[in-house]
Formats: sequence, C-alpha cells, structure tokens
Amino acid sequence: MTPAKTIYLDYAATNPVDPRVAELMIECLRPEGAHGNPSSGHSFGTRARAMVEKARQQVAAAIGARPECIIWTSGATESDNLAILGVARFHADRGRHVVTSRTEHKAVIDAFKQLEKEGFEVTWLKPGADGIVRPEQVREALRPDTQLVSLMHVNNETGVIQDVAAIGAICRERGVAFHVDAAQSAGKLPINVEAMNIDLMSITAHKTYGPKGIGALYIRRRPPLGLRPLSYGGGQETGLRSGTLPTHQIVGMGAAFEIGERDREADVARVTALRERLWQGLNAIGGVELNGHPTERVAGVLNVCFHNVEGESLRFGLRELAVSSGSACSSGSDEASYVLRALGRTDQLAQSSIRFSLGRFTTEDDIGRAIAIVRREVERLRALSPVVAQSHGT
Repeated sequence: MTPAKTIYLDYAATNPVDPRVAELMIECLRPEGAHGNPSSGHSFGTRARAMVEKARQQVAAAIGARPECIIWTSGATESDNLAILGVARFHADRGRHVVTSRTEHKAVIDAFKQLEKEGFEVTWLKPGADGIVRPEQVREALRPDTQLVSLMHVNNETGVIQDVAAIGAICRERGVAFHVDAAQSAGKLPINVEAMNIDLMSITAHKTYGPKGIGALYIRRRPPLGLRPLSYGGGQETGLRSGTLPTHQIVGMGAAFEIGERDREADVARVTALRERLWQGLNAIGGVELNGHPTERVAGVLNVCFHNVEGESLRFGLRELAVSSGSACSSGSDEASYVLRALGRTDQLAQSSIRFSLGRFTTEDDIGRAIAIVRREVERLRALSPVVAQSHGT
C-alpha cells in the first residue's frame, strides 16, 4: 500500500515556486537565455539589465512604490539588516534611541541586539495578549533622540496584522524613520508604502511563490533617507548592495509579485475559507485555543495551542503533516516560542502550539485530512493521561 502523501501546511516558512514563475526563470538559465552580467555594456548584459529593470518595476508596482526605490538583496533577512543597521549607523549623530517589539522576526531582533552592543538604546515594546502593538504604545515610546522604529506588518508565527499605516503616520509626524518587515504580507494584503508613510520595507520572493535567495528593500527617496551599506564591492544597486545581480532570481521575484498582486483578492478569499474550515474542525476537538487576534490576521496562518497535550509528542504524531511549532528560523531550538511567551502563553502552552499555514496550492482534501489526523493524535495523547482524561469528563 502506498503511504499517503505528506500534506504541506507550512507556507509561512516558504512557498512552493509557482510553475508560471519557474518557467520564466528557466528561460533565463538556458544557453540562449539572458545569461549576461546585467552590469556589462554589451548586448548580453543589456538584455539582462532590461529584464532586471522590468522586475524592479513589477515589484515596485505591487507595493505602490517607484522603481528607483527598490534595492535587490538576498532576502528579507539581509533587507532587515541593511535597513536597521544601515539607517541607525548613518544617523547615529542625531540620536541613538531606536524602537521595536518583542515579537519581531529574529532578523530584526538580532539586528537591534547588535545595535545595543554598539551603544544604542532599544525600547522593546510588548504587544497585548492578542499580539497587537497599539499605535499609542509607539507614540509614547518616541523621544527627541529616537531615530528609527521597526515593526513587522504580519507576524510570521501568529499571522497577526499590525496597523502599520497608523504607526507610519505617527513616525512621519515626529520625523522618525519607519521600517516595516513585510515578508509575510506582500501578496496577501494591500500595500502602498506612500500612503502608509513607510520609509523602508523588507520583502522577499520565497514567501510570495518566488525563488529563495532573492529579496528587496524599499527605500524612500524623497526626501533622501541616508543609510550605510553592509558590504562593499562593485557598487551595484547605487552602492548599497554590491554584487553581480542574479537575473533569473530577480525575474522570478518580479513575476511572483506581479502574479501575487493580480490574483491577491481571489487567493485570499479561497485561503480564508480553507483556514476557517480548518479552525472549525480543530476547535471542535475541544481544549483548543487560538493564538493571537481572532480577526486581525492574515488569511493563511492559523496558530493554535492544544491544552493537556505534550507538545513534542504531538508534533511527532503529526509527521503526516508538514507544520511548524513556530518560526522556521528558530525550529532547531527546544525553547518555547518567544513570540507566544510575549503574548502571555505559559511555556507549556507555547510548546503545545502548532502553526498551520495554508497557501495557493492547499486543497479542500488537504484540510479534511489534516483535521482528521490532528483529532486522532490529540485524542490518542489525551487518552494516555488519566489526569487529562478526567479533566475531559471521560
């Protein structure tokens, strides 16, 4: 008997590449494709440069930006570091106070910890139990020497949406640079960096059905926002990110963002319906609780904790499902999620939490099977514990 296929429910960690995107990338890799160095002046380089600039326009259009504001990077982690370290160091003479939250991605948290080592003072905002940082918290944290605020648009573990437009307005009013990590929101929420008063925004391709290894940083150009590069070399990307541009990856990111924005509303409606079906099925098991705000959340992420179940045993039992206990960047750690602990979850509940994340290729059958598998394992584990069985009235 052929074993059942593992169900992929870890879209928040990475997306499969859309076949339409893959085909365009493959065309770049063929011998007759755009293999020239985009910085070269001959016809091969000119052809590659044209494709790079088309992709820059595609990405810019998806976030309401001008093409010249898009700088190519290797992904959101590099974009986060370039934005945070680059701006803070460049403007250190005007203030050494910066603001972020305790539930940011590690790429942001560790960049701020590096700034602390360099003598900056960091205010670490604590979200409410629903995972939301209120704009008033940001306003109250600002000081005359505050020069940077960094808050993510959508949390990578809970899917909770922050009101970055309101926070951006506060920062713009006070003349403070505002950085947003939008790795989890691009292609899933409407974004307009101008209307939202965002000065810097990190995005990546592999969370939007594009390839890994390519991302971008939006940088406000009017008025100019100075920042120091992290690396030096050939002076590509206006000197902010040196290195030969990977044409095939950039083409893939451009196509992925164009498709994502064009199909966004239909994708969100379908994925939301699947997520709600999954939540109703899990909630019916009993002793299940949602992590994060019940409605202010992105369509594809559902993070739930299972009471009276040992987390490691549950994850082992769910090996037919590709799911996560939290951020993929921290999955090698045995510690409970720092994001869920910041929301007030105990270590035990944080460790017994599972992040289910759905996407473009998730099916109704995937959801039905996933509900049945989780119910089977939760009931099996609870039956092994007399205390748990008694608490459920059995």
